[in-house]
Amino acid sequence: MRTNWRAIAILALGFGLVGIDRFMISTMFPVIAKDLNLKYSDIGLIAGALSIAWGSAALIMGNRADRLGRKRVLIGSMIAFSLLIGASGLANGLLGLLAVRIVMGLFDGAYTPACVAATLECSEPRHHGRASGIQQMAAILCGLGFAPLAITGLLHLIDWRWVFVIFSAPGIVVAWLMGRYIPGNVDETPVTDSDSTDWRTVIEQRNVRLAMGLMLCNLTCIIIVSAFLPSYLLDHMKLNFNEMGVVMSSVGIGAAFGTVILMSASDRLGRKHVMSGACIAGLIALSLFMNMGPNPVVLFILLFMVSFSVHAAIALAVGPVSAEAVPAALMATASGLVIGVGEIVGGGMIPIAAGYIVEHFGIERLLFIPVGALVLATGLSMMLSDPQALTRADRPT
Repeated sequence: MRTNWRAIAILALGFGLVGIDRFMISTMFPVIAKDLNLKYSDIGLIAGALSIAWGSAALIMGNRADRLGRKRVLIGSMIAFSLLIGASGLANGLLGLLAVRIVMGLFDGAYTPACVAATLECSEPRHHGRASGIQQMAAILCGLGFAPLAITGLLHLIDWRWVFVIFSAPGIVVAWLMGRYIPGNVDETPVTDSDSTDWRTVIEQRNVRLAMGLMLCNLTCIIIVSAFLPSYLLDHMKLNFNEMGVVMSSVGIGAAFGTVILMSASDRLGRKHVMSGACIAGLIALSLFMNMGPNPVVLFILLFMVSFSVHAAIALAVGPVSAEAVPAALMATASGLVIGVGEIVGGGMIPIAAGYIVEHFGIERLLFIPVGALVLATGLSMMLSDPQALTRADRPT
């Protein structure tokens, strides 16, 4: 088969909307907090609850996508979470906002493993890293690059509630494009006779188990940085709102470049070598950031390097590292398992704990948590097997 770049572009566009949906609230939180009387701990609660819902849905719907068809899951979840983005603007308090974000997280989580598997299915094995990098890059560039700049500008013009409404419309168009141009599963024949056997087949693979740990550690870093760093920059480093927006935009820009460049490099250099290098580079850059003063230019550069490295590690874990370790018909199951564990623990429980720590011990201690997570990720990356890019012929049957 030849790589279907049009289908990959549509899948990437959809994942870009998922990224906006997930991360836009972080940039808006200082404004929303004043309106709804929210606290630092509420940031962690909202981010954590969405991640737990996301991870739970990914665990279940990854396998459902493999068995029922990825295209169906992609279209249904895209329509649902697009409508729910606008509903976020109707919240009048913490509970209302929390409820909408949890339901939205369920549909975001359903979309993600199906999108990862469909992207790999639409690409030749020699393009797995590049295709996955493009797909993962879209969520990062849109959610952490474009959204902070657009939102900080829009908040000068309109109420935060209308910002949610503006970002809800494009998903319906993308759902139509998916229905028209995304092929069904290339291999729709189940590998095993039951769901439980699917899970056992997937979790028996060493790289899948290591990918779960790598996803957990790296996502812990990114979720804490994305959810708390705007308040860290404003309240601890005393940057103004516009300076904060510019520094935060480096997360999306750096991640977009890193995901494409490092994922493509892994097609030639091997998954293990690139994963290890990314974890080490991210750890060094974040350690320097933690000890830097309020210099927006230097902070931008260091945060760019953190995001450049860590987001690529996440993309590798949920994409080629896990999916290439299993039969093609179980790719969404493997990706969903890795996403689910990472989201529920690294994206869900740890940010809630981080919110408590910040609330009681000060936001200046925030970055010790992601630094520790990257130390552990570096060790796990050294344990990956097969440093060369795998092909479908190399997979277990």
